[in-house]
Amino acid sequence: MNNKQTDENNQGQSKEQKHVERQQKIKAKVDERVAKATEERGVFVVITGNGKGKSTSGFGTILRAIGHGQKAGVVQFIKGTKWECGEMNILKQFNVQHHVMGTGFTWETQNTETDKAAAQQAWIKTKEMLSDESLDIILLDEMTYMVKYGYIELDEIIEALNNRPTMQHVLITGRACHRSLIELADTVSEVQPIKHAFKAGVKAQKGLDW
Repeated sequence: MNNKQTDENNQGQSKEQKHVERQQKIKAKVDERVAKATEERGVFVVITGNGKGKSTSGFGTILRAIGHGQKAGVVQFIKGTKWECGEMNILKQFNVQHHVMGTGFTWETQNTETDKAAAQQAWIKTKEMLSDESLDIILLDEMTYMVKYGYIELDEIIEALNNRPTMQHVLITGRACHRSLIELADTVSEVQPIKHAFKAGVKAQKGLDW
């Protein structure tokens, strides 16, 4: 083996050794964080922002929980009963408690009183779920709008969240989440748009968008 080959082999071994050392440091930090995370309780998650995928993320988490044999509940605000939801078509097969606000999008109803009444009915169902110890996880899809429009009192929501069963997880999705809910949440994800097919004139399509 010539000197050039020897140098190349040494360089390769040196790079591999540095890689191993970096990964060992990363693993040590991760192991330390895992060891410190000993508290076990229900987690409040907010998924907000203007990007696509907030509800999809929420429903995905519900499906994951069901896959682990947990019991789930879903309340859908904004969307109407005529708007088919592909996720719920699946989840209904697993006896998921489910309530749809029913009036549809606010820009379609154009009736504040109708929307408020429907929101209050959905809120009644929500409070029932938030007091149900048999429910491991609840998705309140697009609930942020109910606070923004003043259909449900923010203080009532915070009180119900604070008084829910200790081990119950709750996910709230929707744009423009109120800062008080963000402050209360244990985990907050903000989904931001880079590009969206709809803005380029591509219509919403079954299976991809709903």
